[in-house]
Amino acid sequence: MLIARAHRFLTAPSTKYRNPQLIFWFSLSLTFAAIYGLLALREAFSSEYVVQDDARQHVFWMARYLQPQLFPNNLIANYFQSVAPLGYTSFYQLLAAVGMEPIILSKLLPIALGLVTTAYCFGVCLEILPVPAAGFIASMLLNQSLLMKPELVSATPRAFLYPLFLGFLYYLLQRKLFPCMLAIALLGMFYPQCALVGVGILVLRLFQWQGGGLRFSQNRRNYLFCAAGVGVVLLILLPYALGSSEFGPVISATQAKALPEFWRKGRGNFFNNDPWYFFMIGRRSGLLPQGHLPITILIASFLLPILLKFPSRFPVLRLLTDDIKLLPQIFLASVGLFIASHLLIFRLHLPSRYTGHSLRIITALAAAIVIIVLVDAAFRWSKRQTKYVLGRQLLVVGLTGLLGIVFAVYPHSLKKFPNYGYVVGGMPTLYKFFAKQPQDILIASLSPEVDNLPVFSQRSILVGWEYAIPYHLGYYNQIKQRATDLIKAQYTQELTELKSFIQMYGVDFILLDRAAFSPEYLQQNPWFKQWRTIANEILSDLEQGNNLALSSIQESCSDFEVASLIVLNTECILSSSDQK
Repeated sequence: MLIARAHRFLTAPSTKYRNPQLIFWFSLSLTFAAIYGLLALREAFSSEYVVQDDARQHVFWMARYLQPQLFPNNLIANYFQSVAPLGYTSFYQLLAAVGMEPIILSKLLPIALGLVTTAYCFGVCLEILPVPAAGFIASMLLNQSLLMKPELVSATPRAFLYPLFLGFLYYLLQRKLFPCMLAIALLGMFYPQCALVGVGILVLRLFQWQGGGLRFSQNRRNYLFCAAGVGVVLLILLPYALGSSEFGPVISATQAKALPEFWRKGRGNFFNNDPWYFFMIGRRSGLLPQGHLPITILIASFLLPILLKFPSRFPVLRLLTDDIKLLPQIFLASVGLFIASHLLIFRLHLPSRYTGHSLRIITALAAAIVIIVLVDAAFRWSKRQTKYVLGRQLLVVGLTGLLGIVFAVYPHSLKKFPNYGYVVGGMPTLYKFFAKQPQDILIASLSPEVDNLPVFSQRSILVGWEYAIPYHLGYYNQIKQRATDLIKAQYTQELTELKSFIQMYGVDFILLDRAAFSPEYLQQNPWFKQWRTIANEILSDLEQGNNLALSSIQESCSDFEVASLIVLNTECILSSSDQK
């Protein structure tokens, strides 16, 4: 009796919202999402100086919404503000208008986004397979997959795509035109690449495989949804396509291939001579999601096409609705745009943006279906046996429980799970020092620590590795020139060249690593890993023992020192005389 109840509890279909079974599994889904969100929240507020890694790029400049005088005429802040999607910036700006600090908001958002994502994932799964336990498994697997990389936790535009894209899928399956179009419109405003995937799905739904061939759909609503979706996305994205950016043009494939920035150890690491890496697992060029999917999800999801060939042996497959075709439609739309993005390198941004996110959703849904099908088959097998029935049933229950434990616990055995990607600032006195300086100061540094100053001190920097995005030439050419000028000034033997650099850019402070003049520093600093030719030239000067201008005055012009860093006041440098 208990075995039969367990079987029904796990595999019985239900779509009624008041059904206790559905309520239980839906509540459990939200509980897991809330737990993961609370863990992220605890880490986000673990100390005063904590920020999500990608928020350093995408959120720091939003402090302007509360204090417009911040980052005056700052190239970096202006660039990231210009490339931020309209919906994303409007959302933060709206809440800043009521006093919500953007960085604080970015820490609070993940738990809300996670709950909405979970709810829609549960709903999409039920539309495909109306078994509540499958909805729970799908949402749990998706949450685990999202925690392999800081997707939701980043609170950047890609964090919004999951609830919006799943909302689009849910209302599409529900055949609700207005909320479906609203979802795809918001997708276009928050994450345009996924809006294009949505359009691809709508177009594919105009066709169906019938009688061994491809036929036009006989469902008029498919044409209505497609026409409306294409119209909405065109309305949202056309201004982007026709408009011109002050930081354009977008770099071409030919130009990018000639730059070390787009190869291994470069800031825009894209190209690779290994075809498998380039087309399959490259962070920006590969088909598969970054951070990898849990192996359990991959194995289970790949079994679905095999199981579908044997519906008579797996009765739960009979519960699958016609909406199961949504999974291949998402896949085909994503891969189609992935290929197009490779053919039009950088003009459709990065190829991985079209498949990485959607594959996380597809594999979670497919794996959930497979698990329920196999669990149901195991229970049915145990009932059909004539000998040792109780023992076989207990075995099935035990194996089912073990399976649940494996799927729930396996990700936690990985080194980086959950991977929230928070950066903890290790120099609080340094951040406070710069925060006390005038708001219009400019700080120059090759130190990795400079990347933290815009968000923790809310002060402008000349250049930073984190912000050296090389896709728009109008922006990156300036960044590259600034970086090379800074490198030359930091390692020049001529004090006049150093002074000329300071005056040209209006630098107020130079943040210097104490180890900056050691050979080891040139091996570890990302700027020099990218530009080995420059590093070798400087290394030659260091080995010859040449007296560098900055090293000779670093002690006398020090304004502040902490740990391995020295802050030099440029007024002191400008008033210094050549010691030669």
